[in-house]
Amino acid sequence: MIGIGVVGIGMVAGIHVRALQDLSDIAEVRGVYSRNPARLDEFCKKWNLPVAGSLEDLLGRDDIDVVLVLTPPNARREIVAAAAAAGKHILLEKPLERDSAAAQELVDIASAAGVTLGVVFQNRFREASLKLQSLIESGELGALSIAQVNVPWWRPQTYYDEPGRGTYERDGGGVMINQAIHTLDLLQVYTGPVSEVMALMGTSSIHKMEAEDFVSAGVRFESGALGSIVATTAAYPGGPETIELGFEKASAHLGAGVLTVSHHDGRTETFGEQTGTGGGADPMAFPHDWHTSNQRDFLEAVRDGRQPIVTGAEALKVHRLIDALTLSSREKRAVTLSEVGTDE
Repeated sequence: MIGIGVVGIGMVAGIHVRALQDLSDIAEVRGVYSRNPARLDEFCKKWNLPVAGSLEDLLGRDDIDVVLVLTPPNARREIVAAAAAAGKHILLEKPLERDSAAAQELVDIASAAGVTLGVVFQNRFREASLKLQSLIESGELGALSIAQVNVPWWRPQTYYDEPGRGTYERDGGGVMINQAIHTLDLLQVYTGPVSEVMALMGTSSIHKMEAEDFVSAGVRFESGALGSIVATTAAYPGGPETIELGFEKASAHLGAGVLTVSHHDGRTETFGEQTGTGGGADPMAFPHDWHTSNQRDFLEAVRDGRQPIVTGAEALKVHRLIDALTLSSREKRAVTLSEVGTDE
């Protein structure tokens, strides 16, 4: 049985706990820590979980093998460094950190300590997402020509009224690193690496916040395919994020947990089931099943001595894409991904 320590009890913590409850065959939560004692006691009573008196107590326990970190991005480095020094494997809620340089530092810390570092990108584990990946890898759809991403989400102003939310200091940005990051991560699973972007981003009149709530970009992929990205949290009432891909032999539309493949020979195939995605006023309006699959993959990787599907190094790809989009908008020019680092 793999012992789990949880650090942080923010908005997404309940989803993770439900997912871990489904994994009682392989893991057990043995301690939860938060810097807010009152909220921690309330949370642990609700979920019937043991309280850890301090981070040091949690990391000092021999029966804890994995630390699940659910804190805001700006609180990550100290926790990751301490966990790695204690020999604990680490699963981080996205994003890794606030930018790719800070994210790279976390990857390096874990690597130097010889511990496994994984990241929660649960959308990769949806049935329809996995099916599309399988079809692409089989070659059945042919070469990719175009890719279009649309994230038409909604967040009311009350969402951004929480101290630190939508700021560069705490979160590292707005819609890109907090919401669209899942879709941008999944995009590159299907398309391969991005080579160049040209972006416009900013804050609409809908929100009062420091970072962006809108981004639009043109994208060139290393394969030669072309694409576009539009993402916002100002699109009331909010809708499901979509990825549309045009291939040599078919087109694919992925959205709300459903994949539709339209073949050039006239056949149409549909896979998956429609679900909520958290694109509206309730950010938690989605099932926890994908988190369960993401966690299971990580825990089995730790048990079996292999790398998980989403490693820290793998997550650096989407961080570099976001950094390139940000730089392009700021400097009003096309930016190559080599300007913000490589995946080597």
